[in-house]
Amino acid sequence: MLCMGRLDNKITIITGGASGMGAAMAKLFAAEGATVIAADINEENLAKIAELDHVEGMKLDVTSDEEWAALTKAVVDKYGRIDILINNAGIASEKPADQITDADWNIMHKINSFGPFLGIKHASKYMKEAGKGAIVNTSSYTAIIGSGFNHYSASKGSLRAIARAAAAELGQYNIRVNTVFPGVIETPMTAKLAEAKDVMQMLIRATPMQRLGKPEEVANAILFLASDEASYITGGELVIDGGYSAR
Repeated sequence: MLCMGRLDNKITIITGGASGMGAAMAKLFAAEGATVIAADINEENLAKIAELDHVEGMKLDVTSDEEWAALTKAVVDKYGRIDILINNAGIASEKPADQITDADWNIMHKINSFGPFLGIKHASKYMKEAGKGAIVNTSSYTAIIGSGFNHYSASKGSLRAIARAAAAELGQYNIRVNTVFPGVIETPMTAKLAEAKDVMQMLIRATPMQRLGKPEEVANAILFLASDEASYITGGELVIDGGYSAR
């Protein structure tokens, strides 16, 4: 008996797809039948993730309009379409407000909000031609709870606004745009926080489930939103933070 995957034959681009949550998504999506293009700026990590079946690594600077244009065209030329885009690439910082420079602000927003904007801009062009598509963005719980007076929270709030506007604009083309808001997840990016044990313990104590999240838990939520199971969900916002924002 042939088992069908939840993403059979779906051509999927995952930015930041070579490590952390992105790598967990790449593995899960491929296991569910998708052809995954892991787009990442880290070539060493790309080589590792591309060893998986049904995963291809492509280098991408998400802040480059030209690179987005080239990557989406290359995917369509090779596979015929783009079914799913996961805007997952991002950076974080714990700098307090009085230490943030204009350079800090600019690079944070270029990667965390302008990058996803470019992804939606270029992928939706081909999704419109196909008459369907699914886009899922990775924001952060800090975008909805007023936590962190800094460039990181601002960039993730910007992404939230971009995603809602895109959902309203693209729904007429049968393109769905949804966003997830993870809490503190065990990834290489948050490993730096682990060095500040007091901060980490404070975050865990403030989380009703009393632990950090796992990349696979975010990947499973994104899988649902990207799949046809969520065919009437767009403009949606799913918080994955162990209850932190419920307090």
